[in-house]
Amino acid sequence: MDISIEKLKSTDQKNLYAFELENRAFFEEMVLSRGNDYYKPEIFRSRHRALLAEQSEGISYFYLIKDQEGTILGRINLVDINKNSKTGHLGYRVGQQHTGKGIAKTALQLLLEKVSELGIKQILAKTTSNNTASQKVLKKNGFTQMEDSNDEFEMNGLKLKFVSYSWT
Repeated sequence: MDISIEKLKSTDQKNLYAFELENRAFFEEMVLSRGNDYYKPEIFRSRHRALLAEQSEGISYFYLIKDQEGTILGRINLVDINKNSKTGHLGYRVGQQHTGKGIAKTALQLLLEKVSELGIKQILAKTTSNNTASQKVLKKNGFTQMEDSNDEFEMNGLKLKFVSYSWT
């Protein structure tokens, strides 16, 4: 599948909201819930404006993963950018009907092609111990697994740990 990543724009708010609503239950199987308030239209609009402000300040970069028709397939972000250490933290999610098609792997490749122009030298990533698909995406894109956390937490009835990765 031919995909692209595009920086988040104000005009993406409506379609992004629909994407998040459609995939909420699926996402919450693998990541902690954003809470009910996140899905209230007025809260979502406010949060969208805040993300755009962060992006304009260079604190974070938010990209939408889209197909050739412009349909949102997922999101990929670099957040908490430290301009002194030139590091950023990676996050991504692909909609349920688009998983298993190499979209996350390709989107991450596209993002890694952009990091030098963003001034980032190291990317940190973290996933849950049960999210083997995400771990594979990171490894296939040259991320190295760092020391695992010993701290367990419970999510959806499972005892999990975070698994951390780094890319330079």
